[in-house]
Amino acid sequence: MSGIFQYIKQTASAAKDYNILDFFPLRKSLAGYQRDFKGHLSGDTRAGVNVALLAFPQGMAYALIAGLPIEYGIYGSAVAAMVAPIFAKSHYITLGPTNATSVMLLSAFASLGIAGPQMLSLVPLLILMVGLFVVIGAYFKVANFVQYISRSVITGYITAAALLIIANQLPKALGLSLPRKGATFYDSLTLISSHIDTLHWTTVGISLATMALYILLNRCCKTLPNVAICLIAISASSALLLGPTANVALLSGINAADWSLQLPSLAWSDIQLLASPALAIALLCILEGISIGKSLAAKTGARLNGNQAMFSIGMANIGCAFFSGMPASGSLTRSSLSAISGGRSVLASFISGVIVFIGAYVLGPYTKFIPQSALAVLVIAIGISLLNKHAIRIVTRATKSDAFVFVTTFVSGLIMPLDSAIYIGVGISIVLFLKKVARPEMVEYAFNKEGHLAEMNTAEQRGTPEVSIVHIEGELFFGAADLFQDQMRRICEDPNLKIVVLKMRNAHNMDATAVMALEELLRYMAEKERYLILSEVKSDLIRVLKNSGLYDIIEARNIFTDEPSNPTLSTANALKRAKDHLGDDTANVSIYVDPIRDQHKQGERI
Repeated sequence: MSGIFQYIKQTASAAKDYNILDFFPLRKSLAGYQRDFKGHLSGDTRAGVNVALLAFPQGMAYALIAGLPIEYGIYGSAVAAMVAPIFAKSHYITLGPTNATSVMLLSAFASLGIAGPQMLSLVPLLILMVGLFVVIGAYFKVANFVQYISRSVITGYITAAALLIIANQLPKALGLSLPRKGATFYDSLTLISSHIDTLHWTTVGISLATMALYILLNRCCKTLPNVAICLIAISASSALLLGPTANVALLSGINAADWSLQLPSLAWSDIQLLASPALAIALLCILEGISIGKSLAAKTGARLNGNQAMFSIGMANIGCAFFSGMPASGSLTRSSLSAISGGRSVLASFISGVIVFIGAYVLGPYTKFIPQSALAVLVIAIGISLLNKHAIRIVTRATKSDAFVFVTTFVSGLIMPLDSAIYIGVGISIVLFLKKVARPEMVEYAFNKEGHLAEMNTAEQRGTPEVSIVHIEGELFFGAADLFQDQMRRICEDPNLKIVVLKMRNAHNMDATAVMALEELLRYMAEKERYLILSEVKSDLIRVLKNSGLYDIIEARNIFTDEPSNPTLSTANALKRAKDHLGDDTANVSIYVDPIRDQHKQGERI
């Protein structure tokens, strides 16, 4: 027996230590190298190289999505991948720019009417605020609250974001001349349709060639870095076949020698302006990172410390803010590729960041040969890959509330900035959830002539005197308090009813609103000369009643605690108390239960 208690104590201690935030866990993260140096190093190196080959072109693509110079995506990929491992305990999340955060960044600045040099001057402050929001959230251990955000919201947001990505890259793929970027999907379509006459056919030809090559490579050689191969092949072909006279828009070259520390401006007016989009991007970074980490960790039977993962995401964003990066989040493609390639520790991410860092210097000058339309087509392919038909089918068919949340978030994302859409979706999903759990329903049951428990017919009359047992099922929080009180008032209106026994075993999370509702019910019952007894009351509810003073009002003799070892004892004692109060041994007992949850429950006559 002592061994069992010791095991429980050790498990509880380990769980406590697991939830503690470690501000510098790198030494512990690399402890595995002491046991298997060659195995870890070879796996991490292989994973780092493969991830870097993907991260470099992806970084350019995500910068294009966000409306930033391509070096921001490359620098962001390098900095996030090198900074995050210093503060991470697990290797399951590879950080860097992602399509979701990139399109959120684009939408945020477009909705504010900010572009060009002003946008570039505000990006470091925005990323710094994102990082601080995430770090603060990690410190207060809010990672577990992520589970309360519906997948319907995320699916609706990602679907709208995918369409916005496609709509914003179509002008580059078609060679259109637009006066500005569209702030929303609807705005982008309006701009495209009104400037379709500026279409550039040579650019369209390059786009079609890129699309054909990318589709062919994905069908034949899925394991190769097809994005990089496409960009190299199309850039070389365009330079050889078309030359400089074709008037094809090219990317700008990168001079990594100019890459240096950049201090964000801390003007209060700018902080107020960017607070809402920064909070939305921070929420998105947390959702992406933790969901990816948990999914990959579960495949190996490991656990992910969500708050520590949040801390590493926040610190990576702070690093990007000072070195011309982009918002960093967990990348599903890079994280999965690292795992598949044999990544064994956080050093795999660091190696990939170093390679991208070197690539910025070595390959940066050659990006000026890449046609904008070729990269735009690859970005469109990324956007199309985000349209998850399976997920959409589930959220639209599972329940009406899920479908409503999805459609509302999706439509909001098409006609409004994406940060507003995600707030609307989260708000509606929470409201619908509260509505679901705040519906206490009670049906009266009584013993029929044959002595069986059955639903009472509305035409039947109770005997006199009568004791009614009411099963309280579900949450007794502020959203359910009024409904509970109204139903109890209707029950107490019956002139034959004398005593109500509330069975509280399945009543959860009683708050101040519910306490006040119960107090008002007591006054109403006193006016009606009704008597209240509580049975199967658990310790947490006893504590709430005592702290609020309601325990003394009900009186200790009318409150019977729950006995887990003998579930019926508490209610039996409550019924005995009811008999003593009535002074009558022939009282009839009827039972109020939830028709779905309690069809299996039985009662007994006293």
